[in-house]
Amino acid sequence: MAATDFASGRMRRKQSLYDRLSDLADLDPKPAAMPEDAAREPIDILAPDDKRKRERFIPVTRFALLDRLTQTHLWAPGRAAEARRFFRYLDYWRQQQYFSMLLELEQTYEAFSPDSDLLMTRKFSDDDREVLQHRVFEGVESLLVRANYERIDPNDVEVILTRESHYGLDLFVDMKAFERIAIYYRGASNRKYEKRSLRKFLHKEEFDVPIFQRLFLMFKLKTTETRVEEVMREKKMSRDAAEKWVEHRRQHLPPSINDRNIYLKLFKNIPRTDVEMIFPNTEVRFRAMDKLRLGVTAGGGLGMGAVGAAGKLALVLSNPIAAIGALAGLGGIAVRQAMGFLNQKQRYMVVMAQNLYFHTMADNRGVILKIAARGAEEDVKEEMLLYSVLAKEPATRADLPSIDLAIENYLTRTFGMKIDFEIDDALDRLIRDGIVTEKPDGTFVTLPPAEAAKHIDDKWDLFLDHLPDPITSEGYEYEGKSVPNP
Repeated sequence: MAATDFASGRMRRKQSLYDRLSDLADLDPKPAAMPEDAAREPIDILAPDDKRKRERFIPVTRFALLDRLTQTHLWAPGRAAEARRFFRYLDYWRQQQYFSMLLELEQTYEAFSPDSDLLMTRKFSDDDREVLQHRVFEGVESLLVRANYERIDPNDVEVILTRESHYGLDLFVDMKAFERIAIYYRGASNRKYEKRSLRKFLHKEEFDVPIFQRLFLMFKLKTTETRVEEVMREKKMSRDAAEKWVEHRRQHLPPSINDRNIYLKLFKNIPRTDVEMIFPNTEVRFRAMDKLRLGVTAGGGLGMGAVGAAGKLALVLSNPIAAIGALAGLGGIAVRQAMGFLNQKQRYMVVMAQNLYFHTMADNRGVILKIAARGAEEDVKEEMLLYSVLAKEPATRADLPSIDLAIENYLTRTFGMKIDFEIDDALDRLIRDGIVTEKPDGTFVTLPPAEAAKHIDDKWDLFLDHLPDPITSEGYEYEGKSVPNP
């Protein structure tokens, strides 16, 4: 941080910690508290940026923070190099902890992975799979929270369906097809796009498109039998009718999708109005303008064709060849209009497929690896920021709100970003690792950089000595020929 941000000397102890930091760092005024009613109001994922809640995601690399937080003039003589070494130790230590979590999660997910090329040597009962499925969802969602992703209520997708689409598509998703689903995003912002405008005589016009920089989807489909029984109850259908209804809905799914697998998808720069584009069972529908345009074109073409054919059809007895030709021509017009509808829908499918191709980042196991890496990075960034305060400034638990605001204002002033800093989580991790100790009176005692680095070094030496064996009580190994993972 800046040299005057968190210097420990020459401070007036009668002021609050936030006031002292504000005086020294020329920080912005303390933000007004959010009204209680506003805090309870649901968040609209399509709301403008200035009306949305601040995200916890820190959109700057840990390397950039490391360089800024360890400048020589920010620390006492000789301490800057020690602080840099400690931060590097802390980075490696946090990465190792996440790798340990990944080993267990990958073992659990293997039973549901659609991409595995390994032989399954372990059998699981339905009850076992239910326990493992719950463990996969809970484990992945825990990583998402650590990586500062924000959850989207799947019910909010229904709201998006009524909004204008950036890609000009009218999409529909049957949310009841999923047994369990999780949707998360990180980095809601705007991107500049250009399009030709009639108001400017077809000259290009620049406009903002609200996007999710990262959008995550995890789902497991309901079994066909479960969905058929639901449709029978909800729509009062017979079993045959319900089976046909479900079969028709599932014809939009790729043939490779299996209702026994759990699928994970990670996308980048998805327009907020096109979230439903990422689902596997998305149906492309005609917009009202398309229906009107195609309806007028089809009606006009058939009308003119019918008028032209009417005279020839009157000669069916005297000139049957002319009448047959008129019927063939009318049929050709009808076929052309029907093909127009089909081609328009096909063009929409191509638009959706092309855009998804460039938005896709990772699938399934690759998603877990990426999220875990980002989770470790977010932890380290938060801990470096908090440590840079506590290592220089005596503080108590009562000072935490002031430290939180000071760090947020530092990030705003230095990088131009407004975030909701997670001070409690960062503090808990530093206390758990022994870097910070809290006395009974609430005072924090922080290890100096050199001692903190030595402390992490000692913990690393003991890590493998206390490494637990992975133990799972679900399923059992069996003898005989193994079968590929479904």
